[in-house]
Amino acid sequence: MHFVNQTYSYDHPWSHVVIGMWHKYPNPKCTHVVSIDVVDRSVDPRTGVIRTERVLGCKQKAPKWIVKLFGGSEDAFVREISFIDPRIQNATITSENLSLSQFATCLEQITYVPSPTSGRSTSFTQTAEIQARMAIWRSAADGLEKWMAQRFEQNAQLGKLAFTDVLRRLWDERERMRAAPA
Repeated sequence: MHFVNQTYSYDHPWSHVVIGMWHKYPNPKCTHVVSIDVVDRSVDPRTGVIRTERVLGCKQKAPKWIVKLFGGSEDAFVREISFIDPRIQNATITSENLSLSQFATCLEQITYVPSPTSGRSTSFTQTAEIQARMAIWRSAADGLEKWMAQRFEQNAQLGKLAFTDVLRRLWDERERMRAAPA
């Protein structure tokens, strides 16, 4: 099993970061994400928590040995569920791979909360647990987990850069609208 963890601080308020979440894809830095379908969205009338379930379509360039061993294609799908709680300013996103999950799983969790040191920035925490499900072929499982962890880290770095660009673009647009004469 492999674990990936990272933390980061976005120099934007929590409300802006949450709005930016819905504008992250499509993005020229994250070309592996090719489609996003909202499966369900609801608001709990008692708590105000917004729950959204989406399926992301991705193109992953898997090594040839993985495709030969497990079959499949470059097309991969990920289920993502988010909970946005505006009252306590907490956004949690969990995701898991749907494609080839009988061979390997990647369970990811992301949280966005206001930074404890500055109300004008947002703390981001991301964890991923990657596990191959082939105890018989441990060397193949280790290779698969290592490749998945490396791919996850590469995509996470691209995602961070892409999201920073999205937030900057939204912030600039907000400032232009504020400066425009009424």
